[in-house]
Amino acid sequence: MVKLPGLWQKRLLVLGHGIQAPSFSTHVAKRVGTHSGTFHCDEALACFMLRLSKHFSGADIVRTRDWKLLKSMDAVVDVGGVYDPLQHRYDHHQRNFNQVFGYGFTTKLSSAGLVYKHFGLEIIAKVLELDEAHPHVHHLYPAIYRNFVEAIDAVDNGVNQYDLNAPPKYAINTSLPSRIKRLNLGWLDSDWSSYAENEAFHQAMALAGGEFLENVNYYAKSWLPARSIVMECLAARETVDSSGEIMKLNQSCPDDRSENWRLQAVAVSPVRFESRKPLPYLWRGLENDKLSKVTGIPGCTFVHMSGFIGGNRSYDGALAMARASLKAQAMEG
Repeated sequence: MVKLPGLWQKRLLVLGHGIQAPSFSTHVAKRVGTHSGTFHCDEALACFMLRLSKHFSGADIVRTRDWKLLKSMDAVVDVGGVYDPLQHRYDHHQRNFNQVFGYGFTTKLSSAGLVYKHFGLEIIAKVLELDEAHPHVHHLYPAIYRNFVEAIDAVDNGVNQYDLNAPPKYAINTSLPSRIKRLNLGWLDSDWSSYAENEAFHQAMALAGGEFLENVNYYAKSWLPARSIVMECLAARETVDSSGEIMKLNQSCPDDRSENWRLQAVAVSPVRFESRKPLPYLWRGLENDKLSKVTGIPGCTFVHMSGFIGGNRSYDGALAMARASLKAQAMEG
């Protein structure tokens, strides 16, 4: 669980057909406009992030389709047909829109990506209580886009994750955009008032924002320190084995705290389960003495059925398993 910042209070208005839902506070604040009706993950996250920024801290969120009212807003996201960061207009639906994040990314931005592009550095620095120029902030800025925000941009813009004609082997309906979608009022709900819509969008903002903050904290406090360890060990890999194909992690990172030693194959890509050089087929699914007998290496504990990971009670045993696995791969050719 992540505690939302103290500035996070209900300050959200829904306006449509002349009906104004009550605001939850009375002090004067800037106003961020977005469309009323069915909401999606991108504008929920965009609104949350804007409220984390210094310029729009604690802003009221106004949900409406009234164009005159939208023109009066201090910022507008996901509606209006205009992208103009100087005027704080962050829509992506216009025909000539082709903005991407940069850093080599090619996914077209949604309102979430647009807000992150312009406010992400500031927000990360604020959440982590660092100066915006701190190198950690600049390392995390593209990493959080790649691992969190980009998927929201892609889903909202209808970008397929894979260039395949074959249908997916299974459906994933637990993604953040899917969960946000289910927070919309249901067609059988008895209360379709502006107030009910207001409450649903508030829940969507809190859900999207909570996961955003969880990702910022994870990549800052787990991924970034682990990355430094891995880079150092990668550079020193030839001291472990002259082939340079075996790397030893000198400490557990980021999540393996077993007292035994583990050996793990490298995946063919970060989004695939297949390994470049999986452990031998004859080892897979075996444990303890049976595995040690087949490998001829004492202290073996297990090898996963897919061959991506195995274990040994000692470092020397794990290293022997890794070397034997690479030799077997070379013999298979």
